[in-house]
Amino acid sequence: MKKFFTLIEILVVVTVIALLASVVTVSYVQLNKEGRNNKRKADVEQIRTALEMYKSNNDQYPDSLSSLVSPVVYMSSIPSDPKSSYFYRYSKISNFDYVIGVYLEGISSSCSISLNCGSAQCNYCLGPYGTK
Repeated sequence: MKKFFTLIEILVVVTVIALLASVVTVSYVQLNKEGRNNKRKADVEQIRTALEMYKSNNDQYPDSLSSLVSPVVYMSSIPSDPKSSYFYRYSKISNFDYVIGVYLEGISSSCSISLNCGSAQCNYCLGPYGTK
């Protein structure tokens, strides 16, 4: 007598494989999102360091981030967001204060200042003394 798999057994195996594939896909998407957010936070810290070096030499913050790469080089280049639909926003508030805004995926806003970061509002803002 030949043994064959029943339709129910095949459906159970296919369902288990589909569930495992969906769990892996969701985990992969979440890891990508966290990786992009970590890069954004590292970029903002790099910009903050360059801004503090600029202020140390000039007794004020620059009017734009382009001042950090020319004529004196505080950074080799201004970092860009890992997703092309977003960008980093810098706003000089005074000679002694500024805000840098970025859009972090999957978090609620912590910004006290409204800044546009491309296709979304910035939801993570930093100044010379920490979050704003």
